[in-house]
Amino acid sequence: MSASLVLQQPFDPAPALASLVAHAVPGVETVGTGTVTRVVLLGDEPALVEATLGADRVALRSSVGSEADLAALGASWFGLGDDLDAVLDAFGDDDVLGPLVRTRPRLRILGHPDGFEAAVTTVLGQQVSLAAARTFGGRLAAAYGEPGPGGLTVYPTPERLAGVDPVELQGVVRITHSRARTLHALARACADGLHLSAPDAREHLLALPGIGPWTADYLALRVLGDRDAMPVGDLVLRRALGVASATDVTRLAERWRPLRAYAAVHLWTSTAYAL
Repeated sequence: MSASLVLQQPFDPAPALASLVAHAVPGVETVGTGTVTRVVLLGDEPALVEATLGADRVALRSSVGSEADLAALGASWFGLGDDLDAVLDAFGDDDVLGPLVRTRPRLRILGHPDGFEAAVTTVLGQQVSLAAARTFGGRLAAAYGEPGPGGLTVYPTPERLAGVDPVELQGVVRITHSRARTLHALARACADGLHLSAPDAREHLLALPGIGPWTADYLALRVLGDRDAMPVGDLVLRRALGVASATDVTRLAERWRPLRAYAAVHLWTSTAYAL
């Protein structure tokens, strides 16, 4: 059974598409002109999903599932459940964020349809370029994923990666031993019951080797849906705010609670479009 749904909400497609292009894992996700296609688990069944992003609308089509499944996916993946009027009310008069929010009033926070994939790709992207992270992610998916509908790859499960020796991961993905150890620890934790959308996920992530506050906060923002999450140690945020340390970012961002995630996304987007 196939399903389709058009969601009419204020939406700014350009930043979302730019982010999708920058982070797409080869073989797992394809991003075209205004569209992204990937395999998503709807219930327990892999579905080929195509999302078409336009001004103030997101159209979703899937090979299986229901309209209710697609509505939930649109809310979590593209942030369509958020009240943007509340964001404008919170930041409209702020001297830093006010101009940014008025420039992009329909900007939303891009989530991810697979929390484990988001966590793995975030770990792979630590201290390397986005291009390198995509390459690493493609190698990992090709080696340990499964064939899926539409010729795309179903991303490896935590159980699959937990069963791979870190030394093998290091060689196949061509990453450092410490990065492979972190990936294995993350996979083992998720296989043993860590749910990355759970309220206490950040605490458990910080207990894993190689995962620090930046990674935990970034995943809280993108996977947990914590709208007050802010990776205060992020270099781009420090540069955008003209400060030297995470402590400075934390201090400045206090006035943006409880929507610091939107502050981060507006700052990141303004920096990207200024380049």
